Amino acid sequence: MDAVLEVVSYDPNWPRVFAAERDRIAAVLDAVALRIDHNGSTSVPGLAAKPIVDIQVSVKRIHPIDSYAPQFAQLGYTHVLHPDDAFCPFFHRPAQWPHTHHVHVVQAGGDEERRTLAFRDYLRDHTDTARAYADLKRRLAPQYRAEFSSHQAYADAKTAFITRVIARALSEGYPRKL
Repeated sequence: MDAVLEVVSYDPNWPRVFAAERDRIAAVLDAVALRIDHNGSTSVPGLAAKPIVDIQVSVKRIHPIDSYAPQFAQLGYTHVLHPDDAFCPFFHRPAQWPHTHHVHVVQAGGDEERRTLAFRDYLRDHTDTARAYADLKRRLAPQYRAEFSSHQAYADAKTAFITRVIARALSEGYPRKL
């Protein structure tokens, strides 16, 4: 049988891993990156996650992608062509699975930036919701293969939960700072 998707207990080293990568990205993107945020489950203390650090890079304009893709390539990131490129181009490192880092590029001040940070901040402030999310992920993970190609189906399976939390978070004034 193929290996299943791995959701692991929170690793207190994830913030340091993010900070080191943030500094690498900032050094090559210079003024193109208006914000670089740790997002995703590895950014929520105590939350179980896939052992992949998610990073959101906010830029003034997400198009053309060529205005920042070469810099990500220089750092070892691969751009994944996807319909989401219209609002959130995606890069991963290393090129082959398993990945250690995922980068999502969003427009500064845009809806995607706000939604992602609202979800993260809400989970950080509401441990009961974070625990429910961890439980969902642990139930779902064994149903999906470990390779990258099955990650979209896993993400889709979490969409209803995430959408509900984002709606609640936005209605309560999250994210706290933009």
